[in-house]
Amino acid sequence: MPDNLISGPAIERVNVLGVGISVLNLDTTCALMSEAVATKRKGYITVTGVHGVTEAQDDPEFRRILNSSYLCTPDGMPMVWMSKLAGHKQVTRVYGPDLMDLICQTGVAKNWKHFFYGGASGVADELKTKLEHRFPGLQVVGTYTPPFRALNPSEDRELGDLVARAKPHFFWVGLSTPKQERFMASYLPKLDTTLMIGVGAAFDFHTGRVKQAPRWIQRSGPRMGLPRLAGTPPPLETLRAQ
Repeated sequence: MPDNLISGPAIERVNVLGVGISVLNLDTTCALMSEAVATKRKGYITVTGVHGVTEAQDDPEFRRILNSSYLCTPDGMPMVWMSKLAGHKQVTRVYGPDLMDLICQTGVAKNWKHFFYGGASGVADELKTKLEHRFPGLQVVGTYTPPFRALNPSEDRELGDLVARAKPHFFWVGLSTPKQERFMASYLPKLDTTLMIGVGAAFDFHTGRVKQAPRWIQRSGPRMGLPRLAGTPPPLETLRAQ
């Protein structure tokens, strides 16, 4: 990826085992995304929890992708705890479905345009219908259900043409980690969009196909993961928040 594609915001990151987790909460994330759209600062956002940090331990390229993101949000309470231990008391969990809700709601008045990529057959279209009903005036300008493999050249051109016509501000990716992060890093230069955001199972949650855990469980987090994350972290190899 060309080095000049991503111009990250001037925001600190906390080193969690070599992964730079951005010092954020939902409100600051929304503000920085709004700024990116206003200034046309192209980038991708990784919503990262213990799974993502664990995947990055034995995969330097995936770790580089996380650290090269526009934002790497603290999705998961261990990421929040590590941030608070580093002195960042304002950090709260930035969970993919909540972030999607807030950006869709905020974007109605701002005329932001959205594109949904991912999910099983019919999920992206169902998500479009449900969110347009929840947020009257929401502009969902395209959807695409990818195959369970890499896109072939014909599909690649089809997606590029769809996005070029739609010109969404936000391109939401509902795949899984690390597949969605690899996709965003690869396709950011190819697609006519400002921000790509990997939100994992948010498509299934918002369509009601999968039930979310109760809020009190989400806030408690997987405490068994904290000791593993509490050791001395290796240095960050590439930290693109500038």
